[in-house]
Amino acid sequence: MDDGEREQALLTALTTEHYALQTARAGTIAEATGRATIFLSVLSAALIGLGFVASNDKLVRPYLGAVLPTLVVIGALTFLRLVETTVENSIDLWRIQRIRAFYHHRFAAEHDFFADAVIAEGSMRTAWTQAGSRPGRWEFLLTTAALVGAVNALLVGLGAALLARSAGAGHGLAVPGGVVLALVVFGVQFVYIVRESSSGRPS
Repeated sequence: MDDGEREQALLTALTTEHYALQTARAGTIAEATGRATIFLSVLSAALIGLGFVASNDKLVRPYLGAVLPTLVVIGALTFLRLVETTVENSIDLWRIQRIRAFYHHRFAAEHDFFADAVIAEGSMRTAWTQAGSRPGRWEFLLTTAALVGAVNALLVGLGAALLARSAGAGHGLAVPGGVVLALVVFGVQFVYIVRESSSGRPS
């Protein structure tokens, strides 16, 4: 195989890989949206159910005792998978930027085509910037995983406040305690998102 054939084969392989990565990104985004939608739908159904039993004091506590742990488990599983899809999407984006940088160097150096991909070439920070996100850990507050994590934290805090009230604690202790626990739980989840995203993608 001569140099021309090798270059043509490489270009074909890169074009195929570019398409495959775009398809993979679309798949991870669709999966993240679907999982978040399912979780929020279950949460909405639980709230509707709570509305039906709210007028009966004998049913409210058993209902919440069954529903809240279920929602927390579903939320935790959804959160973990959403973090994985965030990492997968980031890696695919970085790989696409590398391919686009090759297009620029090899075929369009005298034009502006794909020029954005060669700024700090190979950097994941550049890939995120070109996708419309500002590099930094706070960008992860805008992810679907952080959204589900916030709902999870609220559910945990609510459950803790209800347990405290059932144990005889007053509103002055139960409510602030639930709020503090919710903030702690969200903080732990946010740190997990940042850690997994930072360790799972090139820098």
